Amino acid sequence: MKINKEGYIIIGITGLICLSIWLLVYLFLDTPSAIMWFMSIFLLIFWFFVAAFFREPRRVQIHDEELIFSPCDGRVVVTEVVEADEYISGPMLQISIFMSVTNVHVNWMPVPGEVEYFKHHHGRFLVAWHPKSSTENERTTTVVRHTSGCKVLIRQIAGFVARRIVNYVKPGDKVDQNSVLGFIKFGSRVDLLIPKDAELFVEIGDPVIGSQTPIARLKRNK
Repeated sequence: MKINKEGYIIIGITGLICLSIWLLVYLFLDTPSAIMWFMSIFLLIFWFFVAAFFREPRRVQIHDEELIFSPCDGRVVVTEVVEADEYISGPMLQISIFMSVTNVHVNWMPVPGEVEYFKHHHGRFLVAWHPKSSTENERTTTVVRHTSGCKVLIRQIAGFVARRIVNYVKPGDKVDQNSVLGFIKFGSRVDLLIPKDAELFVEIGDPVIGSQTPIARLKRNK
């Protein structure tokens, strides 16, 4: 287990703030020792929680070009056919996964292929499970042409708490299945739009593990 590079500055600043609060109380306030012990434990736990949020687990990189893997840890909140209207047009199967603040927030590439399209959209910060968060929230859109020729759209969505999305790929990049795609800071959501004839493996409410849980199978070309 390691700490993702996106967390270095935040973890350091949080540590300095916690230490400053502790020193301020210790040096300038007449505080009973029991309260000081409680404050010390509370600040330490809070700092560890912030550090744990940026954890990046080491996971086996699975390769199976027929399968589409979960791009993140979380819980499935949407499985429905929608009309795609960004770069891809027409009906697509949408799978949305909500990440709470306790989940790992690294995002992985669900399929292998070549990145054809990327765009960052400025927007609102509705709660991530809100139906309009997919189209109105701060978000990024990445489209990958699968090695079979079909296209898969990955949408990273900021939530009410999440305020920064990081994406590590750009158009023209060749990407491996389950390689790291990016990171979303604090609670958020990821949408996948895949061919509507794909075989779906998950239902609403199912927990999934990023880069490990297969969520659909692409239809074989005849």
